[in-house]
Amino acid sequence: MGSMIRERLNDRNVPLLFFLTTIVAYGLLLPQTGFYWDDWPFVWIAKFLGPKEFLPAFANVRPFLGPIFYVTTSLIPPVPIYWQLFALVIRCLAGLFVWYIFHLIWPRHKQQTLVMALLFLVFPGYSQHWVAFTHINQEWIPFLFYLLSFGFTARALRHTDKLRSNTLIALLFLIAGVLPTEYFIGLEPLRLLFIWVIISERIQQFRLRFFEALKHWILYFLIWLANLAWLFYYYTMGTYQSYDIEIPGKQISLSQIVFGIADAIWKAGIYVWIQGIVLITKSVRAPSSILALLLIVLSLTFFVFYLRGVDISNRTKSFAFYALVIGSVGIVLGRLPSFAAGLPLTLQSSNDRFMISMMIGGSLFIVGLVEWIVLKGQIKIYIFALLIALGIGQQFFNANLFRRDWLKQQEFYSQLAWRIPAMKPNTLLMTDQLPVDYETDLSFTAPINWMYAPDYQRSRVPYGLIYTEKRLGGSLPSLTSGEQVKVYLRTVYFNGSTSQAIVFSMPKNGCLRVLSPIWGDEITYGRQSSYLVKAIPLSDERLILTDTHSSAKLPFLGEAKHTWCYYYTKAELARQQKDWKQAMQLFNEATSLGYRASDPFELLVFIETNAMTGDINAAEKLSKEAMREDKGIRKGLCQTWKRVQIDRSAQSADNSQVDRILAEFQCAP
Repeated sequence: MGSMIRERLNDRNVPLLFFLTTIVAYGLLLPQTGFYWDDWPFVWIAKFLGPKEFLPAFANVRPFLGPIFYVTTSLIPPVPIYWQLFALVIRCLAGLFVWYIFHLIWPRHKQQTLVMALLFLVFPGYSQHWVAFTHINQEWIPFLFYLLSFGFTARALRHTDKLRSNTLIALLFLIAGVLPTEYFIGLEPLRLLFIWVIISERIQQFRLRFFEALKHWILYFLIWLANLAWLFYYYTMGTYQSYDIEIPGKQISLSQIVFGIADAIWKAGIYVWIQGIVLITKSVRAPSSILALLLIVLSLTFFVFYLRGVDISNRTKSFAFYALVIGSVGIVLGRLPSFAAGLPLTLQSSNDRFMISMMIGGSLFIVGLVEWIVLKGQIKIYIFALLIALGIGQQFFNANLFRRDWLKQQEFYSQLAWRIPAMKPNTLLMTDQLPVDYETDLSFTAPINWMYAPDYQRSRVPYGLIYTEKRLGGSLPSLTSGEQVKVYLRTVYFNGSTSQAIVFSMPKNGCLRVLSPIWGDEITYGRQSSYLVKAIPLSDERLILTDTHSSAKLPFLGEAKHTWCYYYTKAELARQQKDWKQAMQLFNEATSLGYRASDPFELLVFIETNAMTGDINAAEKLSKEAMREDKGIRKGLCQTWKRVQIDRSAQSADNSQVDRILAEFQCAP
């Protein structure tokens, strides 16, 4: 009786356990995270075009996904913290659904089903949780529907008095789960295996069990086939605009198939559980690594005590066998859609979003493996607790990566607003690469329009941003003047030209700088990427409007701290206006506060400022300082001092000292 009460109490406490685990794994840094990757164009659409715009926006990609975006964006404003909170709710629900499903399939294995669901909840192979706006709508809500479909199928088999009604609900949830996205198209055979496990309790003969399982699966199978037919038609009808399916068009060797299966099982079934330790040990002294390790230790301690209160007596080889087999099959089935699209399965990248369809299989596999190998129940408890703790630590580690990316975005947008307070409409921004991990050039076009066109109403998008190397030969035909460039935000687009462009750069450890034939020319920055250098002649600083009283900014992204880069970008803007007095004031204020250039090229503007305000000695001293830090700055120094020479000649000033400096730096006439 005592054990029954304890188990009921444990079952009753499971939702609280999952809620707390979700908070610890995903919510500790939540206020410091924001929007990433495809979130930006989607939230821009929601803000400026309205929720209904998602219906035509997805018509040529995933037509049944548009209604999901429409409903959620009608209810939740485009504010980062709301979507991050929503993501927590969805992840917690997904974990609870999986626990309920496994509990119905294996009711005698309470500890194992609880552990499998907890491992699903913190599955460390999937790092994209914080791209909340995109992935909650695009994958997790359909996944919830699919999980509910599995659950009602198991419920129908456990409660035969309601077989028809539960089956009907399961079929409806299957349709809602599989139609919006192709991510889960491979998972349906898992249902047959789950059915097999349940009916094996009452039907021992293999042949009878096989036909009984097929009888219960046939309706799901027909819907699955219908969806496959629809996808095949849709992919080949000519209007589909997403991933290309590669498998039908090329030969795949047996060795490639075997390697692909082994790679998926290794990564999703084993390596993901230890990758956190591998990543943490690479920077073990970093504060984030120390905190992650501390979180692992605390989580391990908690779950050791918690799992001791759950029944561990029902250890059977049959359960371990089923978990291993179904887990392996689930991993392989989950890999099929991304494999068919020719997309790699790489961890700690945007491609690990494909792990979402392997999470059920991966959680089953590792529990089955432990159950198969480990005999003693107490040792299993420690292993299971450690696996859960490692998943929590890994997700905290991931959260910190997204926190840092959000800060880097804040720095970029702030520096952009400081350097370019406003732009003429129809301006194209060009750069080679920005020092962020989770955004592409197309991601930036939306927030830049939010910054510089806050009153936008449906029309041609006024601003666009592209990477020169990535888009060259595609949407950027060439790095010559007069080329037309289009950047799409689903149903609307920017239509600009390389004749109206601003070229800029933002080094990984430096400040944003506008490049141009006048100030930041191809000679000064000749060591940069050739794709960036070749674009510099296209840059026109006259497109930057300086007679505005306020800088552009995002409403929910606070302005970065006024450290060195604030003074540098403001001084660059002052130099563009030839306001040398203002530039000098900025330099003096920055140095008085103890700020220093992180990149010697940032001293060029202040070398010129000192020289133009008459302090040649200070300019020479800064030049030598820059030269000591980086010999490669010599050409930039020459260009700077040549401009000083020309300007002073125009003012009939004595240039003997300038001539000496030019000779000292071996500057060609």
